Amino acid sequence: MAILGDNRYGKAEVRVVRVDRSAEPHTLADWNVSVSLAGDMREVHLSGANDRVLPTDTQKNTVYALARRLGAVEPEAFALALARHFVDRQPGISRARVHVDSYGWTAVGPHSLVRSGGEVRTVAVLHDGQSGSWVVGGLRELTLLNTTDSEFWGFARDELTTLAETTDRILATSVEARWRFRSTDCDWGTAFSRARQALVDAFAGTYSYSLQQSLYAMGCRVLAEVPEVCEVRLALPNKHHFLVDLSPFGLDNDNEVYHAADRPYGLIEGQVLADDAPDAGPAWS
Repeated sequence: MAILGDNRYGKAEVRVVRVDRSAEPHTLADWNVSVSLAGDMREVHLSGANDRVLPTDTQKNTVYALARRLGAVEPEAFALALARHFVDRQPGISRARVHVDSYGWTAVGPHSLVRSGGEVRTVAVLHDGQSGSWVVGGLRELTLLNTTDSEFWGFARDELTTLAETTDRILATSVEARWRFRSTDCDWGTAFSRARQALVDAFAGTYSYSLQQSLYAMGCRVLAEVPEVCEVRLALPNKHHFLVDLSPFGLDNDNEVYHAADRPYGLIEGQVLADDAPDAGPAWS
């Protein structure tokens, strides 16, 4: 006999742009919003009864309507309001998860902007009708590179090891970071700016013997600089740079010319928690 397991449904990647013309220069909220809803959906799966199903087209419309009603807000505040909207209004929905990718724009005139070429700000909100709300902020595609002050040696070896030890290498990564907030009451924009700067400062300021060491230093710095955060999760691909052998051309290469490899790459992942971090509950689910 088959049994229905966990299930959810929603509207993915709703692109919404909101212009704030209240002052000059104008500002832009450029978001990619995804909604996932769960609840007592047994009958729609077993018999096709749709009375508890809120159409995904309605979910899309709700994104646009709340963008208008809420005005100029941080993506965390928007995601919280959106998740609570669905759970509070629909008896068939007991849990909502909202993801927001926020793309940066920089003003270059009173009504002209240029798309920032850096990282993407990320938000994930889970609202449960019984347990409450959780907010996870973060970013991805924050590319960092140290030209020196990085070593890698003394590693484990076996008969298939060919990698040479090094006491001077380029260390580069594209940071994906997520941080769990202690509460849903926060100055979201300031917290994001401080967390981002903490990641950059820790990477730049750590003499690294491994990317794992840098990861831990980055997580610790976020916890120290942003007390509203109690947990940090990091995924750091090692963007390998290999010194090019120019000897066939009669040239030396004193750590100047490198080949930037795109794949395969090492992937270093880790979690750093405050010693008083509350239980995560379903925050990461």
